[in-house]
Amino acid sequence: MELVSKNSTPRFDLILRPGRWARDFVDELAVASPARLAIGSFIAVVAFFAVLLMLPASMRDPGSVPQTQHIANAVFVAVSAVCVTGLTPVVTETYWSDFGISVITAGIQVGGLGILTLASVLGMAVSRRLGVRQRLIAQQATSALNLGQVGTLLKAVVITIVTAESILAVLFFPRFLMRGETIGDAVWYSVFYSISSFNNAGFTIHPGGGAYFASDPWILSLIMIGVFVGALGFPVVLMVAINWNHPKKWDLHTKLTLTTTTAILAIGLLFLLIFESANPATLGDKNAGHTFVEILFMAVMPRSGGFSTMEIADMSQSSHLLMDLMMFIGGGSSSTAGGIKVTTVAVLILAAFAEARGLQDVHVFGRRLTSSTIKLSISVLLTGAIIVFIGTLAMLQISAEPLDRVLFEVISAFGTVGLSSGVSATVNEAGLYCLSVIMLIGRLGTITLAAALSMRDTARLYRYPEERPVVG
Repeated sequence: MELVSKNSTPRFDLILRPGRWARDFVDELAVASPARLAIGSFIAVVAFFAVLLMLPASMRDPGSVPQTQHIANAVFVAVSAVCVTGLTPVVTETYWSDFGISVITAGIQVGGLGILTLASVLGMAVSRRLGVRQRLIAQQATSALNLGQVGTLLKAVVITIVTAESILAVLFFPRFLMRGETIGDAVWYSVFYSISSFNNAGFTIHPGGGAYFASDPWILSLIMIGVFVGALGFPVVLMVAINWNHPKKWDLHTKLTLTTTTAILAIGLLFLLIFESANPATLGDKNAGHTFVEILFMAVMPRSGGFSTMEIADMSQSSHLLMDLMMFIGGGSSSTAGGIKVTTVAVLILAAFAEARGLQDVHVFGRRLTSSTIKLSISVLLTGAIIVFIGTLAMLQISAEPLDRVLFEVISAFGTVGLSSGVSATVNEAGLYCLSVIMLIGRLGTITLAAALSMRDTARLYRYPEERPVVG
């Protein structure tokens, strides 16, 4: 007796055919252009979280704002959460319901892990191995140096996030209990701030934001540690974890990242201390110990943290300019931080010094930098500067805010930092959509965007005669 008719197989095949077409299309796109798949997937996930935030259940008081304004707020916050930025046009704890805040938290976690990294990890868990296609996707998501490193790097991504957030949550928990919170609230706050800090998101759910904890060095220190480690980048964390007691075995990327990060942090700390210690609107009337903790906190946050213990608008113009530069630089490559990345700046500075000394090659830590690395760093810098310039022009036309505040907000959006001069809270719907686009570009990265827009590499079979124009 036949249990399955002859006609059942074709019918079953017709049912599965659309899924197979979709799978084959994704596989071909992953091989042809992992960058385009990355951008498409990222936008799809942002749209998903935006739809969830548009639901009445996500608002604490549905109908309190016009529908068009709520849609703009939902899109903006969804982009900000998935891009782990932290900018928001509304007060998180009063505008969004518990469900809405849970959606934002999930968006932060997904954005920090990386959409394509998550997909690759799930694929590895199902098949017990990482195929070539998953490696291509993951390589684009994690900026791994070669396909052979992706499996190890993906494991490091998951282990780092789970371990770091768990440790932070455990350390947060007793402090929230000591502050008088219930056990349930203490657990929730610990989980939320561990996710928000390690992923450099900058979202807060307490009145006044980071200023709510300005007099609590324990919580400020944990947030700083989470932001700092999260902004180093997974390749650096992996290298340090494996060879923590053998710094000589660290690769060039790790050494450049740690050295440049330390230098930028020290410079930021010094100048912010000079600019703000006598400012009566921020730290002028506080004692030396309290001032140092807050300044150290504010020096770490422009790397992409986004938390703030003081009103940005009250800080001096000099501090604004310094933080503009720090936000534009950002954190480490393949990290939860944005910006043009510290290694890009390190390569450009080293190249400038080598040129000033008349050296043909650029050397650092016993290694020679390739010309392609230097050209790529220049491209990233120029692309980032152009994006900030165009974004600032657009926002100046949309809003009535002065250049200083608009430039600060645009760089914060591009660097996915989240520190705000107040523009996001006052700008109209067009401004919110404009900043959302800037956040998306900043999160996806200038290199990924350029790779997605490039149809193919063009190799010439000939070279023109060399001639050097007068420069400078």
